[in-house]
Amino acid sequence: MTKIINADYDLQLELPVLDNMSDQDFFNFCAHNKNTKIERDTNHQIYIMPPAGSESSEKNLEIATDINLWNRKHQLGKARESSAGYYLPNKAMLSPDVSWISNERWATVPIDDRNKFPYITPEFVIELMSPSDRLKTMKSKMQQWIDNGVLLGWLINPKTQTSIIYREDGSVEIITGFDKMLSGEDVLPGFQLDLSILK
Repeated sequence: MTKIINADYDLQLELPVLDNMSDQDFFNFCAHNKNTKIERDTNHQIYIMPPAGSESSEKNLEIATDINLWNRKHQLGKARESSAGYYLPNKAMLSPDVSWISNERWATVPIDDRNKFPYITPEFVIELMSPSDRLKTMKSKMQQWIDNGVLLGWLINPKTQTSIIYREDGSVEIITGFDKMLSGEDVLPGFQLDLSILK
């Protein structure tokens, strides 16, 4: 039986259709529940995340705006906010808070798949922790992003003012304090995020 899981409890739903959802069925399920952030793991377990609080939403918008402004200037790819979802090589469908895909990688996505959850891994993702997120779960999600082809990922925790940088080569770096800048490195050349906007 498929579970629907949120941060606080597991809700067992006896709906056989959930066990046999095709990717298209799952996309339709998400579209019919468009006000809910939904993900699916490699075992087709469905995860429902609570809505971001007002402050988390504001911080996420600040970050997404900076990424989008950089992208408009350089036109190297496509920037997306938190409603974008991606089917990964491990069959999970994840939705980061911010993502970026190079023009070259995006060109491999068939036209018909571009208004759905594409079968592609973004090169860059940001996960901004909200009060309901668990650090262990978010670290696991970040590792899943890297294992499936993300080149650079940031896990940002406003509560502790800590940023964890994940890289394609497996290295992980912890940066403490929101008086720092995060670099887009070779993935987003010239991009820097001033963490002070999140204070």
